[in-house]
Amino acid sequence: MISTATPVITAADLDRLTAAIALLGAHDTRSALAAALPSLPADQRDAVARHAALDHAALLIFPETLAGLADELAHHGIDVGTMTPSVIVRERLSSRYSVPVADLKVGILRAPVSDRNGWPCELEIFVMVTPPELAHIAEDERRHQRENHVALAVRRPDPVLLRGLRTMIAGVMRPDGGGYNGYENNSVLYFRDARCADPAFRRLELIATGRFPQVQATHQRESCAGTELLRLLTGAWATQAIATAAELRLLDHLVTTPDLAGLAAATGTEPHSLARLLRYLGSLGLVHLSGDEHGLTDLGELLRSDLTGSMRPLALMYGGPFYRSFAELTEAVRSGEESYAKAFGAHHFAHMATDPALSELFHGSMAASNAMFTGVTKVVDFSTARTVVDVAGGNGELLARVLHANPALRGVLLDLPNALAAAQPRLAGLADRVALVPGDFTRAVPETGDVYLLSRVLHDWDDEQCRTILATCARNMPAHAELLVIERLLPEAGDADSLAIPWDIHMLCNTGGRERTESHYRALLAEAGFELVETHALPLDAHVMRARLITS
Repeated sequence: MISTATPVITAADLDRLTAAIALLGAHDTRSALAAALPSLPADQRDAVARHAALDHAALLIFPETLAGLADELAHHGIDVGTMTPSVIVRERLSSRYSVPVADLKVGILRAPVSDRNGWPCELEIFVMVTPPELAHIAEDERRHQRENHVALAVRRPDPVLLRGLRTMIAGVMRPDGGGYNGYENNSVLYFRDARCADPAFRRLELIATGRFPQVQATHQRESCAGTELLRLLTGAWATQAIATAAELRLLDHLVTTPDLAGLAAATGTEPHSLARLLRYLGSLGLVHLSGDEHGLTDLGELLRSDLTGSMRPLALMYGGPFYRSFAELTEAVRSGEESYAKAFGAHHFAHMATDPALSELFHGSMAASNAMFTGVTKVVDFSTARTVVDVAGGNGELLARVLHANPALRGVLLDLPNALAAAQPRLAGLADRVALVPGDFTRAVPETGDVYLLSRVLHDWDDEQCRTILATCARNMPAHAELLVIERLLPEAGDADSLAIPWDIHMLCNTGGRERTESHYRALLAEAGFELVETHALPLDAHVMRARLITS
């Protein structure tokens, strides 16, 4: 018989238990994944569902005593088994409320329930015995429900599978702790998304039979928000470490001199300090250590100065002039004006035009991103064109690629004299098919083209100057000609991952320009009399936008 004494379970906790049972009854694995991970692509959710199944819903309740608890739960239709000790939740509560673990009594009860398809699941009830002196914990936990979660059990877990599932889910939900429960031989990984539309699915658990210490260590490290923030805050250190390696030509020397003493002699550095730099570069994935010798990774190879497409000039620019301009970012945000001029006394282009060495470094850094051009000739058909005009084409890399892929084409490179001088070596083998034309593209462009290239130009300028540039092109281009605009595109939805997002801040600091969305470019083109016909993705998050003149 049920005692007529004061109920062990509070009305608030009983309501929460009822809601958790209803939650499981309304869902299965796929619908639970859709609710918890709405931003994960459907094919990836399907992949998770093939390896994990909806296992339980969990919550934390706060009776003052365990006496009579099981009977009272049974009275409400919740039949529980034997209580097992809680390890992970007990430790989390201890840490969260600064209460010694020994002062907390937390156990786990499980009751069988069914999902909406009738498949067996469980209601997992964490029970914290709550005397009056711990009532503040109960009040706070009921309000924030930090331990509520929906759990997926991993079928046939192994370290590779668990690592893959963890990485996939961590791409859309923040790691939120976990651990190993030795009483049940289970490893658990928690994830949280405070923005999830359904509060019941803001916390997800992966549970796997067995112990997976390496996966668990990674997850615990990423669960500390402070660690993630510190890693972000040290981004400037990484920039300088890479720039220092580039300045010392360390990556060149590593090819022939892998030992520390030889590297120190070749680079003129103090061995112990160099060893510390190498260790940091190793953590960044640029070098690796094998025995007592260092070697280059594929990432580090990109910084060798003797390879075509070397990114060494980019490292020197980002660790040099652009590093100084970024130190004035606060002023740029306050004023809306470029910080490069504040750091160097003149606009980016004007300053570099007066310094031949810096100008050469800049053109070299631009060449370091030429990988974005590799897809242009694959997605754009030049077969009907006779002449292509590269407007402000810099070192001529894009024009050279287009001409090599289309032997019948002739080219025109329009730019300032110092840029044309930098382009001559790249176009030397095409001299009979290329005309180098000095000029100001804001005033006029050649009128003889069938295709016009405007690559990485518009993002250097504000909207008003872009209108001028595009109007100049529209005024001088033949009616049949096409305009190809190559830029990084900001995502239309701000949450998407894109290199254009940090580069937009780069443009704010260093040119006064900006990155834009496709719809923004579409509007600018339309104002100048162009119709945006199609857009194709290129490497390095770039895009080529094909536009043609609107004819009445």
